[in-house]
Formats: sequence, C-alpha cells, structure tokens
Amino acid sequence: MSIFQPDGMSRRHFVRHLAATAATIPALEFISHVRANAAELKKNQKSCILMWMSGGPPTIDIWDLKPGSKNGGEFKPISTKGDLQISEHMPKTAQVMNHLSVVRAMSTREADHGRGTYFMHTGYVPNPTVVHPSFGSVVSYELGTKRKELEIPAFVSIGGGREGTGPGFLGMSNAPFVVDSNGGIRNADLNGVSASQLGRRLDMLGSVEEGFINSQRGESGQSHKEIYQKAVNLMTSKQMDAFKVAQESPETLARYSPTPNGNAMGGGMGGISGFGRGLLMARRLVESGVPFVEVDFGGWDLHNDVFNSLKNRMLPQLDAGISALVTDLKERGMLDNTVIVWMGEFGRTPRINQNTGRDHWAASWSTMIGGGGLRGGVAVGETDSDGIAVASGKSYLPGDIWATAAHALGIPLDTVHTSKRGRPMKIANGGTPIKELIS
Repeated sequence: MSIFQPDGMSRRHFVRHLAATAATIPALEFISHVRANAAELKKNQKSCILMWMSGGPPTIDIWDLKPGSKNGGEFKPISTKGDLQISEHMPKTAQVMNHLSVVRAMSTREADHGRGTYFMHTGYVPNPTVVHPSFGSVVSYELGTKRKELEIPAFVSIGGGREGTGPGFLGMSNAPFVVDSNGGIRNADLNGVSASQLGRRLDMLGSVEEGFINSQRGESGQSHKEIYQKAVNLMTSKQMDAFKVAQESPETLARYSPTPNGNAMGGGMGGISGFGRGLLMARRLVESGVPFVEVDFGGWDLHNDVFNSLKNRMLPQLDAGISALVTDLKERGMLDNTVIVWMGEFGRTPRINQNTGRDHWAASWSTMIGGGGLRGGVAVGETDSDGIAVASGKSYLPGDIWATAAHALGIPLDTVHTSKRGRPMKIANGGTPIKELIS
C-alpha cells in the first residue's frame, strides 16, 4: 500500500502521529482520513494542459473572425457565454467561454514550422549555442520534483515529442514522456517477468550504474539512473491506470466525442477521436498529480481547402474536446487549479490563396488560455478589420503566455535557471503576465 506523504513528513514522523492518535481514533478510520486528504491534496495541486495544434491553425477562422472583410472566409461568428465571439462551428466551446480567454494580439517572426514550434514551446528563438527547455520541462523541474508521491513522469506528451519540445539544459529527467492517445507506451510491459526476477535485474543494473556514477564521468550516469527508475515506476505503479482512458464510463467517453451517435472520427470508444482521448487522458493524468500534460492535435497545415477541412474534420473534434475538458475539470473541482493553453506554432494568412487555403502567418494571430484561476470570457488585444496586423497597440510573445501560466501555477517569475555554459536564463524569457487575465 502506498500512503501519500506531504513534503517534510518522514515515515517515522507518520508512524509517531499514528501511534499518538490511536488512543482516540481507530487506526482504520485514521488511515481512511489520510487517504481522503491525499485525494483532496492531489485535486488541489496546480497543473497545466497544453493543447498543441501542430501545423499552425487558422485562428482567423476560429477565435478572431472578420465578417465583411475580403479575408473573412466562409464562417460566421457566434456569441458565447463570455464577452467575445468565436466561430459558428465551435458551439459547444461557446458555452464554456466564460472560463476561457483569447489573446488576439500574438505577433512573432517565426513562420517556419520548426522554429515556430521551438519559440512557442520555450519562449526563446532558436540559438545554436544553447538548447532551451520547453515550458513543460520547466514545470516538471519546478513542480514535479516536489511531488514525492508522483511515481510517473511529471511531463507527459500525448502524441507529441517533436524537436524543440524537450528539456534542453534541464536534463533528460525532465524530458516529455511520450505516449499515444491510447496510452501506448513502448517497452513498458513486464512480459511475464516475475517480481523477484525484476528485482534481481534491477539490483544488477543498480550496481553497474553506481560504479559509473562514482567514476565521476559527468552527469549522464545519474540522469540515466533517474530515467530507468522512472521506467521501473511506470511498470509497477498503480498510477499507470491514469493512461487507461477506456476505464471511463460510456457517458464520459461520449462527452469527449464529436459524434455522440457513435460514428467514429478517428478511432473507436464510442466515436471519441484521438484528440478527445488525449484530452481525457490529460484530465486523468493531472488528477493523478502530473503537473504538465501536452496533447498534440496535428493536421493544421491547411494550405488547401481550409474551410471544408475545418468544418468537416478539425473543428468538430476541437469543439467537443475543449468543451468536454473544461466541463469535466469544472465538475471535479479541478478547473481553478488547471491552466489550459491552446496554441500552434503560428497562425495563417488573412489572405485566402488560390487553393482556398491559408499559408503561414506569424504577424497577427491568436492563442487561448484559461482555467487556473485566470479571468475567463475576455478577448485580449485585437487585430485590424482585415486581420493583417495587431491593432491594439500591444502585441504578445510566447513568453507572455507562459509567464501568465507560471503566475497561475505559483512558479515565481524571478526564478532563473542556469544553462550548461553558466548563462542565466529567466523563466519564459522574462515574459510578463497578461494583466487582463490576472484575477
């Protein structure tokens, strides 16, 4: 049996409290109280879920529509429960927009997929002299290492793991643990190995690794040991159940599905898509104490046939997933402690090309952020009537988004990490929390 122990409470300290309390509280009642308290503490832990829209989504057709403009496209805006309008093809999300806000004044210079992915994940532009950690790795380092009861990785990437999304100089122990939307984890099955056999093999591995570490040949030995320990935890921990989305009720699975009648749009389980499964898994993971989960939803590089692709394929999945996640977190009392971020590497051109598509565009686009105690239901900044430029007088960088998330997660913004070459690196590249979103 594993009993949650808050920081600073040793096993001896716990036993002493148990003995002192036994005279007045039956032991079983006391243990039940500890378990209930542990569940409550986990529910109140801060976490972040990043919805990564790989390929660069056309935010002008989702969050910042331009009706009446030559660039406006085919979709109309609809009102929401917040003080903003979004696409008509996001009706379920419209009903939870009082919990979410849109930053409509993003402006970057990285319109290349690789460079944009790196910039948006780390807050830094690519630099040949240093590899910066993604924000997920920062959260793993700052929050995950303090969660002693957490037996599975502190940074889980569902369907992701692209270049530019790694731990950088924070080391492999803070790297994203990549799974697919079914929770598939390569080489995490014991394959018939008994507990005693596993123990003997681990003892042997431990002896070899201790010898390597003691030889003082750098930090790779210690990192290797930590990674293998996490792998062992994955194979033996009850917390691994968080990856088993199929354990959810049919009603919950249907909530995350874009097709409640069961006609699947990307996989079974009652019509739930891969993106929906990923978000449901993310909820299960943060409920288990994982502080950062990234869910990848690819297919947004829409140079051709953008409106049909959005209407019939992309937006139904996005709409169902976002609305289900927000509703699920709210009902479980977790929304105020879970920051939700939606972004891609850039936006897409206001101008519609000859293939009825939109090309890469980084000058003026949108991200979405909510939960975590942040203010919901507002649009921050604005673009001009044709969507070509930021018109609000202030634009935002990825560091500002991550600084806002860090504030909500309780990570001090004056925290400085040191690169392998001894260079000080500010969290979120010194970004500033967006004041309109701070309650």
